[in-house]
Amino acid sequence: MPETASTTRAPDALLPSLAPLLHEWLPRQRWFAGKGRRVTGFTLDAATELLPLDGTGPGLLHLLVRVEQPGRPAGTPADCYQLLLGVRTQLPPRLAPALIGRIRQGPLAGRAVYEGLRDPRLAGLLYERLRSPGRTGPLRFHATAPLPPALAPRMLDAEQSNSSLVYGDSYILKIFRRVSPGANPDLELPLALAGAGCARVPAPVAWFESGAATLGVLQPYLRDSRDGWRLALDALADGREFTTEARALGRATAEVHLALASALPTRRLARAETEQLAAAMDRRLHAAAQAVPALLPHVPGLRAVFAAASGGAAVQRIHGDLHLGQTLRGSDGGWAVIDFEGEPAKPLDERRSPQPTVRDVAGMLRSFDYAARTHRPWNADWAARCRAAYCAGYAEASGVDPRADPALLRAYETDKAVYEVVYEARHRPDWLPVPMSAIERLSAAP
Repeated sequence: MPETASTTRAPDALLPSLAPLLHEWLPRQRWFAGKGRRVTGFTLDAATELLPLDGTGPGLLHLLVRVEQPGRPAGTPADCYQLLLGVRTQLPPRLAPALIGRIRQGPLAGRAVYEGLRDPRLAGLLYERLRSPGRTGPLRFHATAPLPPALAPRMLDAEQSNSSLVYGDSYILKIFRRVSPGANPDLELPLALAGAGCARVPAPVAWFESGAATLGVLQPYLRDSRDGWRLALDALADGREFTTEARALGRATAEVHLALASALPTRRLARAETEQLAAAMDRRLHAAAQAVPALLPHVPGLRAVFAAASGGAAVQRIHGDLHLGQTLRGSDGGWAVIDFEGEPAKPLDERRSPQPTVRDVAGMLRSFDYAARTHRPWNADWAARCRAAYCAGYAEASGVDPRADPALLRAYETDKAVYEVVYEARHRPDWLPVPMSAIERLSAAP
């Protein structure tokens, strides 16, 4: 990226005709990362007609568009978004909720533009394109095995930073909305795990890309599974323990880590690098305390937690954003781990960097706390038992107990809780007591 535009109409006329609609529509999308900042303009990286816009039926226009916004750090490129736009002369009533707007000028004047993924015909076309590896303009389609034809698509509404389509309850296609040059970990790591023979992660069966950027990944859809977050909440509501499930989830996490370590490089941090990690946590704490004054009384204790995390830690590729919602439990009781993209707000290079495995463990420990806090009254002992069972299961499978380096585990759990404080203060103030209770516990002397 950027690519030369591949379209039958002049890109310098296409984007200005779409810009008024995108100005209104993009900031309202759940996956738009630039909320709260003004959109000042657009730049077209690539435009591809996956279905011609001049036909009697709908057209499908694939765009990679950079969104200019103020406040971007100097020298960093504008965010690039992947859009799949349907184009019709007349929009049928069933697609009215997908309408973006009607173009007033330019090569598509008078046409209705809408979210193409909500049109079964266009979503089906994308699947058929994945069934036929090859190139369309700047887009390249890959498949690891033959795919069955004519699977009915449906779009999932639960996505946040991406969009997903399910095909016939057999496959799920995740479409990355904000894209960056480089292999997306949600393709890179499951491919590596499949090569290592790890069955805990659904193996990619197809994907598409542009330049060096991964645009979408097709994987088996685990239709009989339920996510770990919902299972934990159900257990709390029913007054049931969750330690057996937590222990098995710890074993599954360790198996994924071991497979990643066997498939991809590992190394050990020098003491200076560990100190740099602690310094970065300290900087995040400082910024968080400025944004959320409730943190200020706890800063000295939290800084001591980070300072204690010294020594050379082993690092490898990890999940990067592990919590109960990133896990699925099948009808056979087995756990699967999904969504290896990492935290979408972080730069791709950072998400792809080797890190200590306890970062994933810390994320799951915080997730048990979150689940317990949804129960009234707060069931802190339930969370503590789950946390202990999870770590025990991890130790059983890996041979290394994540609690063996309590200073590093505590530092990563603290760093996660600091992030949660800022997030909740901005987006869900009613939830702020959840991470603040962890801050109070973690900032106290061990």
